[in-house]
Amino acid sequence: MDADINFYFDPVCPFSWMTSKWVRQVQKQRDYTVDWRFISLRLINAQVGYDAHFPPEYEAGHTTGLRLLRVAARARAEHGREVIAPLYAAFGAHIFDTAPNPADKRTEVEMRKFCGTREFAEPILAEAGLPLGLAEALDDASWDLEIQQETDEALSLTGKDVGTPIIHFEPPAGFAFFGPVISRLPRDDAAAELWDHVVGLARFAGFAELKRSLREPPQLAAFGVDADTDGKQEH
Repeated sequence: MDADINFYFDPVCPFSWMTSKWVRQVQKQRDYTVDWRFISLRLINAQVGYDAHFPPEYEAGHTTGLRLLRVAARARAEHGREVIAPLYAAFGAHIFDTAPNPADKRTEVEMRKFCGTREFAEPILAEAGLPLGLAEALDDASWDLEIQQETDEALSLTGKDVGTPIIHFEPPAGFAFFGPVISRLPRDDAAAELWDHVVGLARFAGFAELKRSLREPPQLAAFGVDADTDGKQEH
């Protein structure tokens, strides 16, 4: 598929989800085509000891991400690349844009594991207009080779010491970058302006990194914080 943007995502990464929503804003304004591709945090960290390097919920979350990517890989193989945009949108809406139910007493680890089950995936497949049988891929590790290849492809564009998402602009010869990591959506009238600033930096071959570690939590309902695009928080 020839696209203006290749966007590599892991469905359990909140920052990837936030950035993807911003890219969709820009896509509508600039009429970009986007190829939604795969990058697995679980495969990136395959050789890392989770107990030593991450909080306890990370392994469960990253494993769920891989399981959902297996479903996406099978959906793409059987129904075409165009189904990934609505499928990822449905994954993200249910994982991140749905507020926690106060009556749900499951732990965070249990909730992250639940998102990798057929009970979670099948209604989302139905919402995306896809067969429920695709959920059988959750446990089918034969898709991992394809996901690994796409993960390696993404990291070859930026170097390995990054996370998700990775955006490749004007592929195959264009430039790529990790992020940008944003915690809230810009207003619609500012979305394309922000895009132009990011692309302007990334287009310069000598640019490597711009970072600050002080950041607000993602303004997403799943984290108990929602915000409009002006940044007014609602708890």
